This record gives sequence, C-alpha cells and structure tokens, in this order.
Amino acid sequence: MFKTRFFSSIILMAITITAVVLGGNILFTTVLAVSLIGLMELYRIVKVNKELPGILGYVAGIAYYGLLLFEAKENIIVLCIGFLMLLMFIYVFGFPKFNTEQISLVFFGFFYVSIMLSYIYQVRMLNDGAWLIWLIFIGAWGSDTCAYCVGKTIGKKKISPRLSPNKSLEGCIGGVVGAALLGLLYALFTKNYITDIANPQIAFPVIGAASSVISQIGDLAASAIKRNHDIKDYGKLIPGHGGILDRFDSILFTAPIVYYLALIL
Repeated sequence: MFKTRFFSSIILMAITITAVVLGGNILFTTVLAVSLIGLMELYRIVKVNKELPGILGYVAGIAYYGLLLFEAKENIIVLCIGFLMLLMFIYVFGFPKFNTEQISLVFFGFFYVSIMLSYIYQVRMLNDGAWLIWLIFIGAWGSDTCAYCVGKTIGKKKISPRLSPNKSLEGCIGGVVGAALLGLLYALFTKNYITDIANPQIAFPVIGAASSVISQIGDLAASAIKRNHDIKDYGKLIPGHGGILDRFDSILFTAPIVYYLALIL
C-alpha cells in the first residue's frame, strides 16, 4: 500500500509541476479536466453523475471555464442564474425523479469544484503568477505535511473526532505555523522576482498561515460530505489516495484565498 501511494504521489506531483510551470493553455486544460472529474465524483454520491442534472452541471462547468478563457467574467453571474433556472426546470418537470438534495448538490458542486478550483489558473495568470501559484500548494500540501508531523509527535487534543479522528489541535497549529515558515522561506528565495507585492517577507507568511487555516477547514468539509453519505473516498482514480476530490479537497479552498490575498497585499 505504501509503495502504491508513494508512486501515485510522484506521478501526481510530476503532472502538477509540469502543468503549473508551463501555465497557459496547458494549465487551463488540466484544471478544466480535474474540475470535470471532481464534479463527476461529487455527483456520483447522489447518483446524478449520468443523469440530466449532472450533465447540465458538466456543461455549466465547461461554460464557466470558457468565460475565464475569453476573459468574460462579467457574464458569470448570468451563467449562474441560467444554470439554476434550468436545474429548477428539470426538478419541476421531472418531479419526482430527482429530489431536493440531488438538485442542490449539482448547483453546489458547480461552485465547490468548478469555480473554486479555477483559481489555480487565475492565480497563475496574475503578474507574479508563476511564483505566487506555489503558495497554493504551500498552504495546502505543505501545511498538511507539517500538521501531520506535529500531530504525530505531540498531538493529544482532538478537534473533531467524529469527522477526522487523527486530527489534533496541536497538529492544526503546527500546520499553520509550518505554512507560515514555509511562506517566509519561499519569500526569501523569490523576493527579487516579485514585482506586484511590496514586501513578500510579510505577505507570503500571512498568505501561508491563512491558507493553512482555510485548507484544514476544507479538508474537514470534504470529510463531512463523505461521512454524511457513508463513503470512504470520492473515487479510485489515484491509487492509494482515492479520487481527485480526496487529494484536492484543501486546494479547493487555498486557491481562492491565495488569489485574493495576493491582490490585497
């Protein structure tokens, strides 16, 4: 199991690094593909992944990314309203084939997966995006590694035993502090390349710490969804890790935070 998980991690990391470094259409296509797979995994929970509401969700996701690609963000609210209206049409005229939870999850998934994940691409497209984008992974995967090490070493007080029995308060604090330190180290390494942020040595630790807090909430939120539906993993696409959403659950939350904090700071 360890070997399977290790080699899967190496492959996933190689794909991630390649897409992030190349950026542009390569990253856009990768994020779009990951988003659609994530939607499928989420919709499969309530058995609409192959039904009309789920198909409409995929179309809405593709349309949203189309608006991003052609820089037509002002039309996103129109897309959201139209998507909701069509879902209600399906719900009403298909009644009682689909229930409220199924329709709600389709709409929720559009925001939770498609929109939130798109911020990976949006961060990369910022002026300093080639450098800023790595803060997403520092705040998610870097934080997770630090939290795991601290939790395993000194973790005692459980923060949410029903959702994640292994998560401790000490581990969570370690994750936040670790992400802040990683952010500082990264700032020292990249400060001469950053043009739009006045003081990366302050901004990057703040972004790292804030991203860590949000990423841990995102991880628990993903666990809550799985517990509510009595499933262990969202899928089996990544051997040893589960599905796309099992590996990107915290990324969904850190990407928007990095984007907006980078603009503010």
